[in-house]
Amino acid sequence: NTLPQGSDPATTFPNLGIPDDWYWCLEYQYPEHMRAHELDLGLVVNILKGAVATSDRVLTVSEGYAEEICTPLGGKGLEGILTERKHRLDGVVNGIDLDEWNPANDPHCEFPYDVSNLAGKLMNKRALQRELGFDVRDDVPLLGFIGRLDWQKGPDLIRDSIAEMMNEDVQLVMLGSGIGELEGFMQWAEATYNDKFRGWVGFNVPVAHRITAGCDILLMPSRFEPCGLNQLYAMRYGTLPIAHATGGLNDTITRHNPFALDDPEVAVAAAIASDEGPDGNREMADLGPGTGWLFDSMDTWSFMYCVSNACKLFRENPKMWRAMQIQAMSQDLSWYHAALKWEKIFEWSKIDPPHCEIKQEHHHHY
Repeated sequence: NTLPQGSDPATTFPNLGIPDDWYWCLEYQYPEHMRAHELDLGLVVNILKGAVATSDRVLTVSEGYAEEICTPLGGKGLEGILTERKHRLDGVVNGIDLDEWNPANDPHCEFPYDVSNLAGKLMNKRALQRELGFDVRDDVPLLGFIGRLDWQKGPDLIRDSIAEMMNEDVQLVMLGSGIGELEGFMQWAEATYNDKFRGWVGFNVPVAHRITAGCDILLMPSRFEPCGLNQLYAMRYGTLPIAHATGGLNDTITRHNPFALDDPEVAVAAAIASDEGPDGNREMADLGPGTGWLFDSMDTWSFMYCVSNACKLFRENPKMWRAMQIQAMSQDLSWYHAALKWEKIFEWSKIDPPHCEIKQEHHHHY
């Protein structure tokens, strides 16, 4: 993640215990528009920059984010050195703990289910509606958001779209804490749209599991996302994500294909082909119904276009919706494929000569 870089005043360098001739590795100068005042030279030691400059390999948690951080928008000032090291930059998507996130055996959810029998998911939806004080309705799409209330995660996009969203026949629950203004929005929205909106300020693991299991749709409007885990948890539980097409979200969510067959066998075959990556049957992977919706522009129109389309499909084409759930739940979201890629990168690292070596200083005592 290039946002937190570990920058401190240049005068703190002696405290790091690093040889003096390595100062250039950590030296960084903020551009003029980011300096505090006219006399500020913007000189700092940047821990992340030093790590990128000296590491044998640079890794991040998705191929898409590895590309994004080489641009001014994603690099946050480090795009120059990351581009220089692009031949040693890799992205590997995270896996998830399939035991902790298992709809067939989740201690936080009342009704177990799996891809072969989704009846338990509907029961969990009804239980969540009762817990939140919503009308218990199978025909209304139940939407959820789980995450920090900050600029990166994009809950302000939900805030800016709330009036239009509440005009839809939907129910929405948000779980998270962070910026006070956004926490206040959740409290206001619950008071204003009491029959359709619930806001849970704070974080609660059992509630997060119940939202993941009970919702039909998970909202992830992140401005940037190195990998993202909630969309993986959601797909594991047959909850279809709507997300901004960025970083790991773009890598892990397959856009809905409205021309696909609603055949469960096609959905399973597409999931298997996607797991195989570039070496798999790409034609088969593209024939599937998809696992969610992605919007390219971070604006309310693009976001609500996906929300409206998803809600329309939920109401009008349950067979296609079920096929999308099956494709999502049939994916291998474990650490297996990630571990294979990590092993390959470790092998490359051992083959390549060291990128940097510390000179050994010999002290002679007479």
